[in-house]
Amino acid sequence: MNKKKDSNPPIPWLNESDTFPSIDHAWGVDTDAPGLLAAGGDLSAKRLIEAYRLGIFPWFSQGQPILWWSTDPRMVLKPSQFKLHRSLRKTLQTFIQTKGCEIRIDHDFLTVIRNCSSSKRSGQRGTWITPEMIQAYFTLHLQGHAHSVETWINGEMVGGLYCVSIGQAIYGESMFSTVSNASKIALSALVSFAKAHEIELIDCQQETEHLTSLGGSAIDRDSFLKSISQAQRLPSPLWLFKTEYWSELNLIQQRLL
Repeated sequence: MNKKKDSNPPIPWLNESDTFPSIDHAWGVDTDAPGLLAAGGDLSAKRLIEAYRLGIFPWFSQGQPILWWSTDPRMVLKPSQFKLHRSLRKTLQTFIQTKGCEIRIDHDFLTVIRNCSSSKRSGQRGTWITPEMIQAYFTLHLQGHAHSVETWINGEMVGGLYCVSIGQAIYGESMFSTVSNASKIALSALVSFAKAHEIELIDCQQETEHLTSLGGSAIDRDSFLKSISQAQRLPSPLWLFKTEYWSELNLIQQRLL
């Protein structure tokens, strides 16, 4: 029988000038918050870029201090393993063939992140996308390090997602839908975009049933860090969606059959 720890490890507190502790100090699976690394600091663009480069991300609720995480294992979605289920395939075929349906990238980032913030999620009270998080990621967007992938129908945004990118490393953040499957369409577009640019994985941070059903999987943190370290050194792709990227999904499915 495993002996339960009497207490959790102390949480390092970061002042604005402090660097992150080694990710080896993140709380383990036998603690109350696996992956918790530090608290405090700030949400400046410089701090956020430093965090993502190290495989660290912020996640906290309104009223809490800034909390920094480095989970092990790490949930990722490899474009080559994306599961395009029959129902989603039909939805995408209809979307692609219907006039007025389109994917836009970075057309209205602020609306996307605000909609992600206000979306209700099963088993979740409130949101971790606080006003200060919205402002922080909008600043990253203005600097070219955060992007939105948007689902539009007849001139109206009906779903989307936003992510962080450094070189060819993509870190998924959150999605929203106002109509059925609109966020899945946006995710499918991001997978197509990633595949077209030979990007090997999309970071999903934490494991969920939804992501697992779409082909997401957990990998050990060392493998994740090795992958993003290599991807960060590559030239950033042009964040523009081309309709021919949809063909990448057919290539993926052919290999999985």
